[in-house]
Amino acid sequence: MSTTLSQRPQLKHLTAILDDLKQRGTHFKLRVLEDEQGPVCTYDGKKVINLASNNYLGLCDHPKLREAAIEATKKYGVGSGAVRTIAGTMKIHMELEEKIARFKNVEACVVFQSGFTANAGTVSSILGKEDFIISDELNHASIIDGARLSRAKIKVFRHKDVAHAEEQLKEVANEPGRKLIITDGVFSMDGDIGPVDKLCDLADKYGAIMMVDDAHASGVLGRNGRGSIDHFGCHGRVDVQVGTLSKAIGALGGYVCGSRDLIDYLYHRARPFLFSTSHPPSVAATCIAAFDLLENEPERIDRLWSNTGYFKQQLGNLGFDIGGVTTPASETPITPIIIGDGKKTMDFSKALFDAGVMATGIAFPTVPEGKARIRTIMTSEHTKDQLDQALDTLEKTAKKLEILS
Repeated sequence: MSTTLSQRPQLKHLTAILDDLKQRGTHFKLRVLEDEQGPVCTYDGKKVINLASNNYLGLCDHPKLREAAIEATKKYGVGSGAVRTIAGTMKIHMELEEKIARFKNVEACVVFQSGFTANAGTVSSILGKEDFIISDELNHASIIDGARLSRAKIKVFRHKDVAHAEEQLKEVANEPGRKLIITDGVFSMDGDIGPVDKLCDLADKYGAIMMVDDAHASGVLGRNGRGSIDHFGCHGRVDVQVGTLSKAIGALGGYVCGSRDLIDYLYHRARPFLFSTSHPPSVAATCIAAFDLLENEPERIDRLWSNTGYFKQQLGNLGFDIGGVTTPASETPITPIIIGDGKKTMDFSKALFDAGVMATGIAFPTVPEGKARIRTIMTSEHTKDQLDQALDTLEKTAKKLEILS
């Protein structure tokens, strides 16, 4: 009789970790979406108001994006068949990169398989062990992993503390090697905006490379959603701009924008680009259509911010901690409801789901111990009735669990 994998002792340490998560009350199971990603949708057989999606502008199921995907599939097939550097660069991939470069007001762009690989692949390829990275303490995990892979020396500054970042730069100013300053444009857990303009000043002063991860800013901040660089008027001062095609753009992938030499270098040296098959043509076509919509339907962004302002104000009026006390204050459609205790947060999230609201609980290690929260995100497509219903459910459920008095 054969031994099942679950009976083998080699990975028992993983089971022990999972058991500990269950005991702490922070273990979770994946919610399964059964229809379209929208403001109201069906997870695990239950219809819920969705406050958990990154679908900021409602493009995941937009008719024009669907049509673009279908037409590209008919014309080009379902896959590219190879990595970009061998036989997998299709004309539509180049059209997408040119489209993004024009939108972001830069010389060139390269598309990666995800925002994570765009960050990790870029940081790890443009720096080496003699170099220094000056990084915000709350930067995204993909930046942290890329920094580690680069083997550069990492210096972490306090969140959005520009003076501390300058202290870190001064310490290494006379050391050989390049210096890279890196920040999120919008921080994904607290929803606050990075001090891009002030960090650009530091980069200019110390001759450092300036890099911004604009995953949650693209499609949200700046003219027609051009991101934090546009929001701060820092065009021409950010050497490396990273973005995602998986959030406001509504599809899949990541990208890096910058000088033509930077992009040509990444074509030659960025390992995720070199060793991953390129996007299906349907995804590239979908993204091109999405950037057209950003240019032609700015009212989507207006609706997003109108919903954001209303929802934030109402959450605050109800007495929820939405940041600004023990955590940074949110400035964007990402609005955390700070609970603190991990188990209480997960219990709140489950109770909300049972009551008809999808609002995901986030605890350690995604956020620091003691700062667990329900992370809510607004979209342009939520109606006021849906928001009012969600707010009513949040209030009643929080009072039932004694989160609100």
